[in-house]
Amino acid sequence: MKNASTVLIVIVFLTIWEIGARLIDKSFILPSPIQILLKSWELKEVLLLKHLPITLLIILIGLIISIGLGTAIAIWMSSNAYVRNALYPILIASQMIPVIALAPIFVLWFGYTIWSKVAVTVLITFFPITVNTFDGLSSGNKENEELFLTMGATKKDIFLKYLVPIALPHFFSGLKVAVTLSVIGAAIGEWLGAQAGLGYFSRRMMTQFDGAGVFAPIFILTLIGISLFICVNFIENRMIRWRLKN
Repeated sequence: MKNASTVLIVIVFLTIWEIGARLIDKSFILPSPIQILLKSWELKEVLLLKHLPITLLIILIGLIISIGLGTAIAIWMSSNAYVRNALYPILIASQMIPVIALAPIFVLWFGYTIWSKVAVTVLITFFPITVNTFDGLSSGNKENEELFLTMGATKKDIFLKYLVPIALPHFFSGLKVAVTLSVIGAAIGEWLGAQAGLGYFSRRMMTQFDGAGVFAPIFILTLIGISLFICVNFIENRMIRWRLKN
């Protein structure tokens, strides 16, 4: 019942969309949800067997790199004030540059290979992981750390048994943002320069003025983003059960 309001809002939105699309009656501009579903079913073999695996691979590689890179940078900044003061402004500046402007440069550097799309995905996703993890590691109480030291704990013990547990909720918050952004990053990379993938297929359908064909891969990308978010939420609930009891 707690999700009933969400389901109701989605149904109302889709109903308005369906009615509006039928009134406009220009499917190449605004296809209806039913037309999109039918097109998705019609193209299921091409989308699911040919283009989906490529997009998923880009997303997963990008996320793995972002998690490793973002976590490492966050730990480095939290343990060294000089590094923090030097890197934090650069991290902020990296997000000020429009990704859509950098994507063609990545294509020049890496060509139409998978790595140009991975680079776009990493650029978008590593920031929320880095910042949230850093905030979590920095939220420890100095008095508690001193108490650990007086009880004979080493710096490694403090990090693993005190800082990591309090940073985990922050890490997962950043990861939830990152997994949704990873879908956008992969789609943007494929849109601007690719030979396969859901983003590429959507752009190709646009050149054919096939509105439902444009939305069909977007529909699948949306499902991917929702599925990844649910997976991260499930892992978070399993790893941080103590928070659910509060």
